[in-house]
Amino acid sequence: MKNCIKNIALILMACFFWLGCKVYSFTGASIAGKTMNVQNLQNNSANVVPTLSPTLTDKIRSRILSQTGLAPVQGLNADYELSGAITGYNVTISGLGSAERAQASQNRLTITVQIEFKNKLDPKASFKQSFSRFADFGANQQLQSVENKLIEDIGNQLADDIFNKAFVNW
Repeated sequence: MKNCIKNIALILMACFFWLGCKVYSFTGASIAGKTMNVQNLQNNSANVVPTLSPTLTDKIRSRILSQTGLAPVQGLNADYELSGAITGYNVTISGLGSAERAQASQNRLTITVQIEFKNKLDPKASFKQSFSRFADFGANQQLQSVENKLIEDIGNQLADDIFNKAFVNW
């Protein structure tokens, strides 16, 4: 009789656990859905770099799909939708050399994206937010010679930030 009650209690606990579970990935992400639509980012920045939109879109899409196991879909039938635009692509001076010469020693490339994330399973988890990241490069370097590497690095950081906001709730 004791074993029977113990088995029933274990079965009930397993049922409650199973019914209340969400799917968790190794990244700490909480994923309840099965499908994701990542739309191409529009490039609305004043400085248009032809490869910027496809590069950033691919990085975000790859990060989300590889870390969540969600299936990519087109259209509005996805459990999660991500869209947005590149709103800033700017180079500024981030460091000065000697004070007497007031010469730049470092430059900074900053990329800003405006993202709208729709969670159809939990609308309270949806958001519209701006994300911005930068990378510095030497003032003696031409932007064109380091631009692809900078976009790659900044793109990875932006993809991580967007993924964490959408699925890890950081």
